[in-house]
Amino acid sequence: MPRLPLLAALLALALPAVAADVRVRVDPSARMAAPGNENLATFPTIVNALDHHPFATPNPDGTPGRVFIEIVPGVYHERVIVTQNHNNITLIGLGKTPDEVVITNSLNARTAGGTFFTETVEINGTRFEADNITFENAAGNSGQAVAVADRGDRSIFKHCRFLGHQDTLFADYGRQYYVDSYIEGGVDYIFGNAAAVFDRTQLHSNGPGSITAQSRTSPTQQTGYVILDSLVTASFDTPAPPEGAPGANSTRAAHAAVGLGRPWRTYSRVIYINTALATPLIDPAGWNNWGQAANESTAYYAESGSTGPGASPSTRVPWSHQLTAAEAKQYLPQTFLAGPKTGPDHWDPIAEAAKLP
Repeated sequence: MPRLPLLAALLALALPAVAADVRVRVDPSARMAAPGNENLATFPTIVNALDHHPFATPNPDGTPGRVFIEIVPGVYHERVIVTQNHNNITLIGLGKTPDEVVITNSLNARTAGGTFFTETVEINGTRFEADNITFENAAGNSGQAVAVADRGDRSIFKHCRFLGHQDTLFADYGRQYYVDSYIEGGVDYIFGNAAAVFDRTQLHSNGPGSITAQSRTSPTQQTGYVILDSLVTASFDTPAPPEGAPGANSTRAAHAAVGLGRPWRTYSRVIYINTALATPLIDPAGWNNWGQAANESTAYYAESGSTGPGASPSTRVPWSHQLTAAEAKQYLPQTFLAGPKTGPDHWDPIAEAAKLP
């Protein structure tokens, strides 16, 4: 007779593996899930799917499973909030291109009661992922209006579009990686205090103003924005808004040009590496001190290998930096996003992003 451990091993090999991940679908033709219907595989809205999907179980190695929410093509007029205890969520657009799945809303600061109440999508859970989706705030040139507010560590956005005007993307906390994506706005349209890398991403200015307003508050914080192997473009012919109009001060300060960045907080840090500044609308000075000369000694702004008509090292503000390729290596994703120096988890966003479709 075979020993019981051997028999158990043979049975284990014969049984199918139990999947740790969960996959559900969002389709407007589905019925709304309610308590008692949590096991439905299809939901009519993204919010309904987040509220009622089954939870993933841990993998055999103890790592958490992931919930994949697959979204059929369409325009979803929703405000989506991924809560702090809702981790390992992946949103996947099922269209051929990201513009076929659009999550949109149109709140601005004036109507919502402040910038931080305007976001179309808010992310607080860790290890959030999105692929092949458009995130939009359709409020237009009407003041601060956020498309995505991300406060979750180890977020990945791949093949995504972010559409807005002022304050399009609030990259506020944790480590974030954006790859093969498109971000559009006019004033401070990437802002916050995350450690974020924008890799092979197009940043498109649809109005005059600074692209970035990073808000590092201490020289010891490992935060900042890195724009890597990317493309900066611009197209606008609208005049600056009249005095008193929403966004007027920010726009006027930019002198009807596109700035690479300005310090929302004292120790702001932004680095452009091997990026094509493919528009003559870039302000030759590059950077702005936001009206505070003291910021010039604390903010850290740098470029390495900029090309195109907007690249002009000789005219940049004297308090910015031009880095060699060797100096720029510390800002590459696997290093810059590896985690705290005292206890890095060696997160590899490039490897994680490669697992997405």
